[in-house]
This record gives sequence, structure tokens and C-alpha cells, in this order.
Amino acid sequence: MSQKRKTKKDAEARRRAEYLATLPKHPVKRFFYRMHPKRFWAYWFSKRGMMMALKVTGVAVLLVALFVGGLFAYFRKDLDQIRPGEIDKRVQSTVTTYLDRNGQVLWEDKGDGNYKLVVKSEDLSDNLKKATVAIEDRDFFKHSGVSVTGTVRAAFNNFTGGEVQGGSTLTQQLVKQVFFSDEADNRGLGGIPRKIKELILAIEIERMYDKDQILTLYLNESPYGGRRNGAESGAQTYFGKSAKDLTLAEASLLAAVPQNPAVYDPYNVEGHTGLINRQHLVLKAMKEIGYITQAQYDEAIAVPILDSIKPQTSQYENIKAPHFVQMVRSQLETELGKATVGRGGLTVKTTLDIRIQEAAEKAMADMFASSTPAIAGFSNGAATVEDTQTGQIVALVGSRDFNYEGYGQDNAATAYIQPGSTVKGLVYAELFQQKKEGMQNYGSGSILVDEPIDKIYGAQLQNADRSYKGSVTIRTSLATSRNVPAVKAMYINEQDKEGSTIQEIRDMGAKSYCTVGADKQAGLSAAIGGCGVKQVDLVNAYASLARMGVYKDQASVLEVKNSSGEVLKKWSDSQGKRIIDQQSAYIIADILTDASASASLGNYAAKNIPGVKTATKTGTSDKGGNAKDLWMMSYNPVLTMGVWLGNPDTTILKKGTSSIGSPIIASTMKAASDIYASEGKYTANQWYTQPAGMQRVGKEIYPSWWSKSQGQTNDKLTFDRVSMRKATACTPEGAKVTVDVLKTTDPVSKKDSYANVPDGYNSNEEDNVHSCSDAKPTIGGFSSQGPNAVVFTVTQGTFSLDVSGITATSGGSSLTVTKINGNQYRASGAINGSVNVNVVDSGYYTASGSS
Repeated sequence: MSQKRKTKKDAEARRRAEYLATLPKHPVKRFFYRMHPKRFWAYWFSKRGMMMALKVTGVAVLLVALFVGGLFAYFRKDLDQIRPGEIDKRVQSTVTTYLDRNGQVLWEDKGDGNYKLVVKSEDLSDNLKKATVAIEDRDFFKHSGVSVTGTVRAAFNNFTGGEVQGGSTLTQQLVKQVFFSDEADNRGLGGIPRKIKELILAIEIERMYDKDQILTLYLNESPYGGRRNGAESGAQTYFGKSAKDLTLAEASLLAAVPQNPAVYDPYNVEGHTGLINRQHLVLKAMKEIGYITQAQYDEAIAVPILDSIKPQTSQYENIKAPHFVQMVRSQLETELGKATVGRGGLTVKTTLDIRIQEAAEKAMADMFASSTPAIAGFSNGAATVEDTQTGQIVALVGSRDFNYEGYGQDNAATAYIQPGSTVKGLVYAELFQQKKEGMQNYGSGSILVDEPIDKIYGAQLQNADRSYKGSVTIRTSLATSRNVPAVKAMYINEQDKEGSTIQEIRDMGAKSYCTVGADKQAGLSAAIGGCGVKQVDLVNAYASLARMGVYKDQASVLEVKNSSGEVLKKWSDSQGKRIIDQQSAYIIADILTDASASASLGNYAAKNIPGVKTATKTGTSDKGGNAKDLWMMSYNPVLTMGVWLGNPDTTILKKGTSSIGSPIIASTMKAASDIYASEGKYTANQWYTQPAGMQRVGKEIYPSWWSKSQGQTNDKLTFDRVSMRKATACTPEGAKVTVDVLKTTDPVSKKDSYANVPDGYNSNEEDNVHSCSDAKPTIGGFSSQGPNAVVFTVTQGTFSLDVSGITATSGGSSLTVTKINGNQYRASGAINGSVNVNVVDSGYYTASGSS
């Protein structure tokens, strides 16, 4: 056997040698000799040539396989981080939905750029799915992610710089949109690596997902014109309906858009002809495949589909509680980061109650529909309502109307505005806490003299009425918004610890108070609202008072979830932090519910809300002595509310009555209380229980640590009966009345003041009715008129004289006095000897005479 093979091999070698001997010796001539057509084809069609062809083909196939395998391996290492198995996590909604606390949609935030709404497969119409497959990838349900003929065609066009002619499958397009959108425009040689990656990922995705899942991902990711990505976004925008409800005509139009969304955008009028032509092409493709019948085709073609396109709307179309929602969005950007919020896809459940919000908006609208703004001279307003016990904002109105031209979209509830006298309640709350040894304690009946203190204040300090009331209780001072006593209260607080008053106001919740510009160096003016503050912060500070001195963080969000359902933020209640002793907070509430104490400010609606008891404080800030901002704060154990009225440009008002905002408070608090009552969270006139140990003296209330004798001594004061003021040396003895009082020394001015003074008497001023030069009445001209009558004259002095002030007696018996005329009088009766006459005029001057 071996010998046979050797013999055969030798014979082959001889034939090969003989053949070579016939060839030219020169290499070039030999090459051309061999390339002669007759000899060339004779060789390749010989047995030996065919064996050589098989060897060359095998080597070529092996080399190509090695090359392709190496190419795939090279690019595959770059795709590990892409993780195609998680493509469904990348195709997520970018629209953030804001809800109220009960799940009512407030706004769908589509952002400033492109956005998409992602829905499940069952929420996409069959018409849309078939239309998309028909126009984009007829073989979608047959291939495994790659179309060889389409890929070759696309590669050729990319290489030559021609237009891509749809060679990519739906799966490849999905891969490109999700993973390579930034590289999609590179269609030359530089785009080959991206195309190879697309092929690899398309194959892997086909292996990991079924066809319906891939088609659903594609429809949720594809661009549908303008800022709209995802079929649901396009369906809602263009047709005002969900993608699952699209008709054949609507679905075919929508399926036509992704090929060139910039041109085929239904809002692009110039592209309408091309859009309709492509829609017809979609319908034709559906008919050719057998997805629709000729009758369905004809019916869809006949529909004037562009007539049903909805008008383009603004970003804030149908937004509810717009200022609140925009505030929440800004807060989330700070807490979660702008990138997270910007990506969208969040579901934000807020603290807002749309029912209370609508009540507040109506109250504000009613105010601006009335004549009051024109009369008072204000053009804008804001209101905030907070759930007292949780610190959650349940309503916020940032302006008179979000759509009002000029400043309607500016949120005045978060603007920096001077709060006027509303801050005084917080100042006194700290004063009532004074327990430090050696310092005086205070309650509602304590006196801080209302008097000029310009030297202490550092500038001229006046009250709103440009007068001073002298010795007035803190109850009266706070209820009627006296400036001087409030400044004194802060002055006393600062003696204990400098800066404590402003810090306490901030700790209570008004974090923004006195934090901007020159306000940071504010002095005693901070006691009367001389600094700016945000309304939302001031409301939370008052809510701390309403919680009997306990601070809680203000909340606007209950929960935030991302598109995967992961909870990014969740509200939880806390015990809070005690800032003010509950007894101090209770005294403030007691004063601010005392309608009689604030009677001089008027009987406004917020004082008389049926079934709703509230503590209410008004405030007015001014500019150049003229009112520019009107405030009202109102609270109870369940709800806390603040209202501001004024002008965005700080123009002064025509009428600065601080109670003007009362109807907004009354209407909103009533509606909110009714809502809470229906949910078992409020009972009619719900109020606080007085803390144990508190002391009452008459109507005044003091903390348990207050000492009755501290800083007080028993004293007597003599008053003039006529002027009701303190008697002077010129006050006649008959006009003087002496009463028992408590004397205190003002802790700031060191002047004496008095408590327990009878109602109507003024211990701060002296008799201004009498003077030492007053003329006194005189008696004379006695003459007898028979045995039982005497006539006499009485000359009037400075003060008037009445017959009731003249008495006459004779022998110990009273006589009857009558006026005859002018200054003549008759005394008649049983006359026994001389007649004695005594006179007291209206000034209590006296005179005596006898016949």
C-alpha cells in the first residue's frame, strides 16, 4: 500500500516537472503565460484546480469567521456596561405626576425638553402596533433582530454617504434610540462601530424579550414630533385620548411620524402634505400585509384626520394649585437634585388637599371680584393653609390668579415681605417665658407703658394712631397692635440674651425672618415686623404657637416614587421640638381670641366664623408712614392660615385697614373645618385645654411661675370725677375720688404704672378739665316771700349749674328748691329760722350761703 502511494506521488512529481519545463524561464513571462485564458480556465476546471479552489474557499471562510468573531468580541467588551437585559428599565416615563393627598392629579410635568409617557402593552391599540410594524419592519415577527438584506443596504448607504433607507429592524431602531441616540447622526465610516454594536444588542434583546415586549418598548421610546416621545405622549397631545383608544386613522397618522418627527410633527403646518402622504403609505402597507381590508383602508383614507388634531397648549395647561406645585418642584430639585427631577418619571404625592385649595382660590377670587381692592388700593394677594398638628401645607394660593398678566405666576407666598404686627405674637410668646431669677415675670395683665421711647429705640417710634395710651396691659397692647409695648417686650428679651428674639422667631418656623440684606442687622424694629419674611414660614411659626409651642418641619410632600416604583422620599411625623412653653403659647391664644380686647379694630368676619374658634392677629407694614402690606394670621388646634394683600411693586395703599383680608380667612377656614369635620378630624369650636398651674386674676391669665407680688406694691390713686384722670392741686375736693391700685415700675422706662384701675379711669394723664383759675359759684340776694318761702340768687362759675345741684334746709328740714328765672331760685317749705343753701356745680365746685 505504501509502495503504491509512493509510486503515485513520484508520477505526479514527474508530470509537474515536465509541465514546469514547458514554461518560460523568466518569472514575468511565466506569470502571463499561465494567465492565458485557455490555460487559466483549463487549470481551474481541472481536478487539481478544483481541489485548490476548495482549499482557498475553506481558508477564506475560516478567516472571515475569525475576523467577524474577533470583531464581535472586540465590541462586546464595550457592551457589558449597557446590560441589554435592562432595556425595559431605560424605557421609562419622563413625565412627573404631582398628586394631592387624596390622589387627585394636580399637574403632569413634561419638563422643558423632550418627554415621554410610558404605558403597558395593553394600553397601546392593536391598530397602532400593526401600523408601526407595517411601515417600519414587515418582517418583524419573522427575524431574530437583524435583517441581512436591510443591513447590507444600510451599510452601503452609510458608507457612501447616502440617505438611510430603513434597513434597520424595529429591534435595531429600539437599540439605537435607547443606547446610541447621541451617535445616531454619525452615518459614515465612523458609524460602523455603532452599527456593529446595534447588531449585537439587537440579537441579544431578541433572545431576552418576546416580540410584544420589544414592540411595546419601541412604541414607548420612539419620537412622535416636537417634545413628545412615546406613543402615549403623542396620542394625548394630538388627539386628547389614550393610545389604547386610537382609531385606525389616528393610529396610522401617529405611526407615520417617527420616520422624520421634525418634519411630520402634526403641529408643523409645512409638513402636513408629507405627513398625510406617509399616513396613506402606512395604510397601504397594512392592507398589503393583510392587517386591514380594502373597506377599512378606504374608510381611514377618507377621514380628514388633521381636523381632529388638538390645539397646542402651554406647559401649564390644566395645572392645579400652580404656585404650590412649582414650589414643590423647586424643593425636590434641592433635596433630590436637579438631575433626578429633570429626568422626570416621578410620582409626587403632595400634602395639598385640592378641596381646601379650591376653597382658598374661590375666597381669593371673590375678594378681587369685589370693589375692595380698588377702594383699598391693592392688586395682589396670597394665602397659605397648614395642618396644625402635622405641619403639612394643605392649600397655597400664590397670587390673585396664576394667569393674571404680569405677576400672576410669581409666588407671593414665598416672597420676602414685611409682616407688620403679625410678628408681635411671637415676640410676646418669648416674654411670657421669662423665668430667670432676678427678672420680672409677665402675663396678659402685665403692664408695659405705651409711651415715647425714641432714645431706647434709636429713632422715632410711633403707634399707628400716632398716640400713646400709657399704662395698658399686654392683652390690650397685643390685641390692638401697639408698637411701643412690643418693642419693650423685645428689649426685655434681649437683656436676658442678645439676639434671642429673632432667633426664637426663626426657631418657631419663620426661618427667613430678617435674613436678607440689611435686615440681617435689624434691631428692635424686628419686634414690629421691620424685616421681611416668607408667608409660608410665618404660617409655620404660627402653627408652632397653635401646637402650643412645639415646632415641626413644614411639609409639602408625602411621598416621591421614581418610575420603577422605588421610594425616594417619604414623610413621617415627628414629636417636634418645643420652642415655647405651652403656658406662654396658651396666653397668646387667649389674648388673640379676646374679641373685646381688639374691639377698637372692628368686628370683622374672622372673629365670628360659625362653629370655628380661632386666634387671629392682624398686621400692617408701611413705607414712609403709609400702609403697603396687609396681613392676617389665624389659627386653632387643627388649622393655621395666613393671608397677605398688597402690591407687587410695594406701592402704598389708599386704605390700610389690616382686617380687609378677613373674608378670605373666614371663608377658607370654615370650608376647611367642614372638610376636616367630615373626616372626624375636627369638632365645632374645638379649642385648647388650659395647662395646669396657670393663674387667673379677673380676666387676665398668667403662667404658673408668675408671682403676684413681684414688682408690684399696693397703692392709692386720687382721680378727678369729671375728667376721669388723676387729680391735681387744682382739682376741687368734691371732684376727687381715691381708689386702691397696684403700682408697678416699667422695666424699660423705669416709670411707675398702675394696675387694677377701675374701668374708665386714666392713670396715665392728669386732670385737664379743672384749672386753678376756675371761677366758683356764689350765693346771695336772699329775700323773704312770706312765711314759707325765701328767694335767693346763685351766680354760675366756670362750670354749669343745675337746680339739682342746689339744696336748702331750715331748722334741720329740707326745703324744695325751684328755679324762678335767670339766676333766681326759691326755697319753700317749713321755714324755721334762717335758710341755709349749698351749691355744687358740674365741676364739683361748691358754695354756701344763708338768709
